[in-house]
Amino acid sequence: MAVITSMLIWSVSGIAIKTALLSFSNLSLLVMRFTLAIVVLLLIGLCCQSNATLGLQKLDKKDIPLFLLAGFFQPCLYYLFETYTYDALSSPTIAETLLSTNPVLAPIFAWLILRERVTRYNIIGIAISTIGMVMLVLIGSTNFRLGNAWGLLAAFLAVSTAVLYSVILRRIPAKYNSLTIVFYVQLCALFLFYPMWGIKEGIHCPISLDITAWTTQLWQSVAGVVYLSLFATITAFILFCYSVRQIGVTKGNVFNNIRPLFTALFMFFVFDEHLPAGKWIGMFLIIVGLFISQKKIG
Repeated sequence: MAVITSMLIWSVSGIAIKTALLSFSNLSLLVMRFTLAIVVLLLIGLCCQSNATLGLQKLDKKDIPLFLLAGFFQPCLYYLFETYTYDALSSPTIAETLLSTNPVLAPIFAWLILRERVTRYNIIGIAISTIGMVMLVLIGSTNFRLGNAWGLLAAFLAVSTAVLYSVILRRIPAKYNSLTIVFYVQLCALFLFYPMWGIKEGIHCPISLDITAWTTQLWQSVAGVVYLSLFATITAFILFCYSVRQIGVTKGNVFNNIRPLFTALFMFFVFDEHLPAGKWIGMFLIIVGLFISQKKIG
């Protein structure tokens, strides 16, 4: 339930990102998003200090490199590569498909680095679910031009950094709760975002303080930033962190295939978007593949 909820939140975060980008640049959005998230996580962690699940814990010095590495891979590198992928590839559909291939690389990294067991059910389920995801994303799309090779490389690097982030989560000692992990990982990433933001755009307030000058579009963009901070950055990251540490890198990442399914259903029910029969078949294959990939032997 935790990993499904995280994917549900992330599946509609694209709408919030597009809304926020109407008024803010990519780096400004990332800085505001993660700054607000850090402040909220700090307040929750300090207010719930006596709670083992929500209290903010102190890090051991020997564990700090793991948190720095996790923050470097995701959010920092992942979001930079993701942005370049959408910019470099001709088709957003192709970009979305390539960026949803975490389940394909996850078993490889999990076995090579963690020696995490990958069963035949994992492989079969991932294959079926990935086929369904590709059908869901590509059926009905007309623009299949890939764009330049650097965009393809950026997509591969984005997916790789996301999977490596999952691997590092498994390496972090079990004594740390999910809130502590997400707080310090995102704090490390924020320290990397601030210099890039300052160099590219200069240190300034990205939001006009003149309330009378605020347009409806700006209010909507701010609402998008708030959604991304409170839900996509805090809630979803904590739930996904908890899930990966419980069920493993391979089983946790296969649920990335369900994100396009949630997006398609959201567009169908909220915006009455037509879904061809092939997309419904794709949804069915995603669900079947997920069940198979979670099956235990014996």
